[in-house]
Amino acid sequence: MPIAYYITHPQVQIDTTIPVPDWGLSDVGRARAHAMLDQPWIASIGRVVSSGERKAIETAEVLGRHLNLAVQVRQRMHENDRSATGFLPPPEFEAVADQFFANPHESVRGWERAIDAQQRIVSEVEAVLDVNDAGNIAFVGHGGVGTLLLLSLSDRQISREADQPAGGGNYFAYDLGARRLIHGWRPIDRLS
Repeated sequence: MPIAYYITHPQVQIDTTIPVPDWGLSDVGRARAHAMLDQPWIASIGRVVSSGERKAIETAEVLGRHLNLAVQVRQRMHENDRSATGFLPPPEFEAVADQFFANPHESVRGWERAIDAQQRIVSEVEAVLDVNDAGNIAFVGHGGVGTLLLLSLSDRQISREADQPAGGGNYFAYDLGARRLIHGWRPIDRLS
């Protein structure tokens, strides 16, 4: 049974002077990405596919170097488009994210609609899987669209109840043949 792992980038270096998609991993995020390599499921991965955002690419490169695999970058795997607001302080971001998930057919403060972000990430993942011949695969991306993908795979309505734990650096797994969730979010750096 081939398995897909959807991995979210861990902590980032916040810099309000540059666009959010250009943020890289923080020291904590890099350490967590390297700690992920100790997970027993890592050795089974035969292909690594990443969002085009810097933080996701940096996470995917840690994995790719460890496995001696090239990282394939898919620009449309990006996080939900929040460029209309740019950086928001954490309490404000959380409030807008709540609205994003609660109102999936509306653009909240100019953000990409949740329903559109979900269709985009599902479509991108399916396009990659249509040509997957490497067995187990790792997708490296973001919490918002990752949650939307997890909800789609679980045949559940869009809501924030399935959102990854705070801070990023989590993963879920699903059976590629059945397109069935094996398990929900788990930390990338904790053996389970």
